[in-house]
Amino acid sequence: MNKFVSFIMVVLLLLTNQLTANAAENQQLALKSEGVVLLDSDTGVVLYAKNAEEKMYPASLTKIATAIYAIEKGNLDSIVTVSANAVNQDGTRVYLNEGEQVPLKKLIQGMLINSGNDAAVAIAEYMDGTVEHFGENLNEYLKSTIGVKNTHFINPNGLFDQNHYTTAMDLALMTNYAIKNPVFSEIFGTKRLEWEGQSWKTTLFTHHRMLKGELPYDGITGGKTGYTTEAKQTLATTADNGKIRLTAVVLKSEQKRDKYDDTALLFDYGFKAFQQETIKQGEIFKEDNKEFYPENDTIITESVDGCIKNVDSNGMLSIENKNGQVIQSIQLKYNEPPKPKVAAKKIEKPKESEKPLLQVNVILGFMIIAFIGILIGIRKKINRKF
Repeated sequence: MNKFVSFIMVVLLLLTNQLTANAAENQQLALKSEGVVLLDSDTGVVLYAKNAEEKMYPASLTKIATAIYAIEKGNLDSIVTVSANAVNQDGTRVYLNEGEQVPLKKLIQGMLINSGNDAAVAIAEYMDGTVEHFGENLNEYLKSTIGVKNTHFINPNGLFDQNHYTTAMDLALMTNYAIKNPVFSEIFGTKRLEWEGQSWKTTLFTHHRMLKGELPYDGITGGKTGYTTEAKQTLATTADNGKIRLTAVVLKSEQKRDKYDDTALLFDYGFKAFQQETIKQGEIFKEDNKEFYPENDTIITESVDGCIKNVDSNGMLSIENKNGQVIQSIQLKYNEPPKPKVAAKKIEKPKESEKPLLQVNVILGFMIIAFIGILIGIRKKINRKF
């Protein structure tokens, strides 16, 4: 039942409101990262893309998927017993001990804020018994609930495996979906957290240098870093300037600084070139003598210099910039015209002046019927005599 509901949610997401638009082809940014996607966080409209559908390695951005899966499917207050397998993970850790018992939410915090690979495996084993089973369920969840198309994860932390891959577009969709969950959004935007475990008492700081403030950029609301030798530098970031919220993903940067510079360029472009407008519920759009309307107030993304709204005969509303490029498409509802009413025939009542005549006619009718009856009776008597 949950899978069916999730499927319906994905279909509605794709067909009703914000259908993915073409990226800005006329604007070429000097980006060094190989895979890039910039989204309007609210509408999901693609504002910029580079190699968006090319398969790449995500490194620790995998933990975005692990976190939202655990938040939605698990009990955040549950106590997780850490296994030896979790403790023995390579790379960045929060230094868990075998047998240590940790609340699920705390593990998610350690995984996202400090990128703990041990915490990620502890979460996976708690959720689905084994890392392998977790990978299978996670992939199904990402497809059915979020709608990714080119992702295959086999572990919860992003440690390199040739069969562990995704795309910039899929990661942008995952991030954009996850930030709408308040628990995820809070952890994703946490800059520091006091941590006390069996073997380690410390203050955890986000590894994201823009979120931390080491590379200042106004409006940063959350972020996650990633790196492996094969994946190179990866980064997911969200920002809000009070007018529009943006989600940026960059993959396969050669240098650590490149991914931050590229993210800043993307945000500069998005904040400068785009804005939001609301189409009011019931607003009428006409085409081929047909009327269409949005069922609810609908946020659209448009160029700052305005947009052109065109609707086709099927009710698909296209939001275009001044160059005729489609930024966003929205399916409207057909306003079916009312059926013509058939006039009922009126039964005319007799006028007051006609009523006496009508009464006379009725009396005469009864008299004629009575007379005919008498004649029939007399005729029968005569016939009997003869």
